[in-house]
Amino acid sequence: MISLYLPGQSWLHRCSVRLKLVVLAIASVLILPVSDLVLLGAALAVVLSLYVSLGSGGLRQLKALKPLTSLLVIIFFLHGITGNWHEGFVAVLRLVVMVLLANLVSVTTRMDDMMEAVLPLFSPLRLFGMSQKKPALAVTLVLRFAPVLLSVYASLREAFQARSGRRTSWRLMAPFLLQSLIMSENVAEALSARGGAAGLGGNAKL
Repeated sequence: MISLYLPGQSWLHRCSVRLKLVVLAIASVLILPVSDLVLLGAALAVVLSLYVSLGSGGLRQLKALKPLTSLLVIIFFLHGITGNWHEGFVAVLRLVVMVLLANLVSVTTRMDDMMEAVLPLFSPLRLFGMSQKKPALAVTLVLRFAPVLLSVYASLREAFQARSGRRTSWRLMAPFLLQSLIMSENVAEALSARGGAAGLGGNAKL
């Protein structure tokens, strides 16, 4: 099972999961309307310094941007074609900052800790006799594995480029969907072995 978690005892690892998720949400809302390149550049510098604070392992996590390279280039040149290079820079910087922030939460938070933080959001479901763990697990998995899926796509694209010399192709969608389904089945088997959502906790390291 692929795991994004980066073991460590840094201050970011010790921070409350709820605090990290709240800060991520607030930062995303604040970044969206920003169009000043200086402010976005400063935000990127702050995020990069957070990765540096994790040590060499943290710097290696910057590879999370690799799968987005083609998309970022396309976004930039689409703005350039319309004659608005400034907006292209803004869009790329904004996306890079938000992806790196989300990835930072993933690499410094264990799966079971993240689920525990999300769980209270679904406590009203108990009034209707419904399980709060199942939707909490679904949200946690989305938060956890989005960067993993980006990494899967990156590896497929690199293999395709090595064979064909081209950077990407729509033909990559079929193996990507297949890999995603295989990963989903692996996750389902792991959860089933733990007793499903009710058994996830304690030492879970998905």
